[in-house]
Amino acid sequence: MIEGMDKSLGDLMDHLEEKGAAKNTLIIFLGDNGGDAPVQDVDAIDASAPLRGRKGGKWEGGMRVPFIAAWGKADATSPWQKKLPIPAGSIRREVGTCYDLFPTILDLVEASVPSDHTVDGRDLSRLLIGQPDPEHRNEFLNHYPHPRRGLSNFFTTWRQGNWKVIYEYLEERENRYSLYDLASDQSESQNLAKENPDQLRNMMQGMIRRLESMNAVYPVKDGEALEPFIPSDP
Repeated sequence: MIEGMDKSLGDLMDHLEEKGAAKNTLIIFLGDNGGDAPVQDVDAIDASAPLRGRKGGKWEGGMRVPFIAAWGKADATSPWQKKLPIPAGSIRREVGTCYDLFPTILDLVEASVPSDHTVDGRDLSRLLIGQPDPEHRNEFLNHYPHPRRGLSNFFTTWRQGNWKVIYEYLEERENRYSLYDLASDQSESQNLAKENPDQLRNMMQGMIRRLESMNAVYPVKDGEALEPFIPSDP
């Protein structure tokens, strides 16, 4: 698959060059829903190592994807590249999401949307040109209030910076929370929920605020919605 993607993308870039459009074409390449592999244990550390899990799951191996943005051909004289001068070989460590692409492209082409149209994402332009963006939300919400093909079911994850909380709706009350410091625990192997209750409550507050702002729906059991709650004694 990697060889096929490399070949098809190369063909596309060659075509842009032949048409004389490469220097004015922004190429955005990203993966889809994390890694996948024909394995039974969806919570293992395997195809996405050192990250845990796979596509459809609650772990970082099912959420992190490669993201590359580059001009089809570097040309410092191009007006488009002057507007968005992406430095070659640079890497950003902030969290971004696929719906951030919409406002980013709107800004590049100077297009607008109707005032009553909700735009969920944030413009990534400053990050793409190698500059910090104090307004960037270094956050990510992944909400699964339903079953998914036998994989991880009925969960919400919320990431703020390097902290991540997982809330599982159908577990026993004391087992619903998992808290990880991704800066020191990439593989999500050490659940810090019980030893760091203040950070857990802080993360759950942020998660619930974001869910409420998105008008989220929740799993229903015995006719009652199972809304997440902030633990008083995790």
